[in-house]
Amino acid sequence: MEELGLRWLLGQAVSLVALMLCLVAFASRRDDRLFVLLIFANAAFAAQFALFESWVAAGISALIVLRIVLVRRFPRNLGLMAGMLLATLAVAALTWSGPQDIPALTAGLLGTWGMFMLKGIPMRLTLAAAALCWVASNLLAGSIGGTLAESLIFVTNVVTVLRLRRDARLRYIHG
Repeated sequence: MEELGLRWLLGQAVSLVALMLCLVAFASRRDDRLFVLLIFANAAFAAQFALFESWVAAGISALIVLRIVLVRRFPRNLGLMAGMLLATLAVAALTWSGPQDIPALTAGLLGTWGMFMLKGIPMRLTLAAAALCWVASNLLAGSIGGTLAESLIFVTNVVTVLRLRRDARLRYIHG
């Protein structure tokens, strides 16, 4: 029981680190900075899910680190996107434990498509939808910090979209 309590506390602590990294990332208006910070945040999420023994979510979070690296070097590469989608499905198939894994799988697939094929506002809207799936996954895993992190990521994404739209309107008005 002590080991379970320590693992749970470590999972919560790691999720708070991921929370801080994600908030800074999604508040950024620059896609390159967003991606770099997301690499570190997803490494923390993978560790958090492993500590909670939510293996599909842990595996997909670890894959997201690779996905971010690939998408930064090879944006809109259909072959790499297909490979990452297949890898996401393979991780889910190998670690599947039941319907509670559906939100993590959905988030991984949405995020892969959004990051490879979109940028700016459309990418952030797709990542907001993926964040809602991650909220469900964190709730099912029992992660208080992860649930809070993904909820705040969703809100931060929406606020950033509004800021980007406002900036585009201002540029249009001021020529």
